[in-house]
Amino acid sequence: MLRQHHTTLTVRTPGRGLVEITRALQGWLAGTAVADGLLTVFVRHTSASLLIQENADPDVRGDLDRFFARLVPDGDRLFRHQDEGPDDMPAHVRAALTAVQLSIPVRDGRVVLGTWQGVYLWEHRTQAHRREVALQLIGA
Repeated sequence: MLRQHHTTLTVRTPGRGLVEITRALQGWLAGTAVADGLLTVFVRHTSASLLIQENADPDVRGDLDRFFARLVPDGDRLFRHQDEGPDDMPAHVRAALTAVQLSIPVRDGRVVLGTWQGVYLWEHRTQAHRREVALQLIGA
């Protein structure tokens, strides 16, 4: 019989950058007793996103940040929306170019990720924030 579980994780970010949440996801999954299913991960914000990326070499995360800084620079005069500062609209664009929702298979009670993969919340604002990540699990 299929069961559903849901919760909301609170993730504190130090400012712009990637914060790995794989362990938090796995910890929550362990308490559900669901062996096989599908986990949906959804960030409830318009200036942060989710990403599955390499978790072995921190240079990968730095390179991604530097690439996006070049692609969507803070303070670009193209943007009119600056209600919360020069990083406001660039953060929205960065979130639009990435993902706010992930679907991850669950097998034997664990997220099915590759050897070097981790799940990240990507903070696109320069200041620290408290982000909410909704988790929805369906499985048996």
